[in-house]
Amino acid sequence: MGRKRCVGADCSKMAAGCCGVKKQKLSGSPGSGGPGGVGAGSGVAGTGHCGSELGIGSSATVAAAANVSRANGLGGPGGNVSGSSSSSGSSGTNALSPAPAGYTTSGLSPNLSPGPGSGSGGRKMVVSAEMCCFCFDVLYCHLYGYQPPRTPRFTNDPYPLFVTWKIGRDKRLRGCIGTFSAMNLHSGLREYTLTSALKDSRFPPMTRDELPRLFCSVSLLTNFEDVGDYLDWEVGVHGIRIEFFNEKGSKRTATYLPEVAKEQGWDHIQTIDSLLRKGGYKAPITNDFRKTIKLTRYRSEKMTMGYAEYIAHRQHHHYQNGIGHPLPPYNHYS
Repeated sequence: MGRKRCVGADCSKMAAGCCGVKKQKLSGSPGSGGPGGVGAGSGVAGTGHCGSELGIGSSATVAAAANVSRANGLGGPGGNVSGSSSSSGSSGTNALSPAPAGYTTSGLSPNLSPGPGSGSGGRKMVVSAEMCCFCFDVLYCHLYGYQPPRTPRFTNDPYPLFVTWKIGRDKRLRGCIGTFSAMNLHSGLREYTLTSALKDSRFPPMTRDELPRLFCSVSLLTNFEDVGDYLDWEVGVHGIRIEFFNEKGSKRTATYLPEVAKEQGWDHIQTIDSLLRKGGYKAPITNDFRKTIKLTRYRSEKMTMGYAEYIAHRQHHHYQNGIGHPLPPYNHYS
């Protein structure tokens, strides 16, 4: 099984992917795949879904802004993909920076925790709770008409990233959009916080009333590798992006973040077949066809924070992230 590192501009060609979908019934025969869906990409980097209410056969809708390819997804109604990809910020990934002082991954509450597969090799994680706080700051300031928060203190190194919003006790997907182009974290998180909260085509824009029930996840994507065997990846550890040609000979792409397959209880074949349907492949799926897939695997550092945790952090570290206004005396702050 040949492996090739995917670095620099090559990684920016990938369509963004999913980070969580509602449970969908997969056929007892893996070869039959899941429900059909509209295509995710036609050779261009696009957006993909990362955690939706159900239905994995959704297509990714590309929103190209500032020449950065966006990925939005996790099932649900989809749209056609169009747009171009261009790396924003550095084309590579700088040396990993330590998490900001005062934030560690140990002793976190159930709502403030690193996701599965976060970190690798015992090194200190780059993703931090402060990044989730910053996303909440950005969304809060937007919804209440305050000036945007000032530059945060965590590292500004470039990474491909996703911002995911879930809501309620059952943590239903509320929005998820990201990019496979490496973006400087300060501008990338600021942009995709609002894009995922307000412009995910599967959902209406978020409102103030929803804030107290929200959970925010930040995912930083790392360790991209092209592999020669479509089964050469580990469920719960790797995210995967596939590239294939559909029945009409058009190149298509689709992706799932590392947690999707494990959360859905899928094996390798079920995940691949679901991605094919998500990418718009409608013909019967055979093992011979699966062998034609080009697969890239990657890892993710993920941190999740609930709104209550965010408020607790901000009450103790009110100006740490540069937010320039007092916490308003609304009921959900009491």
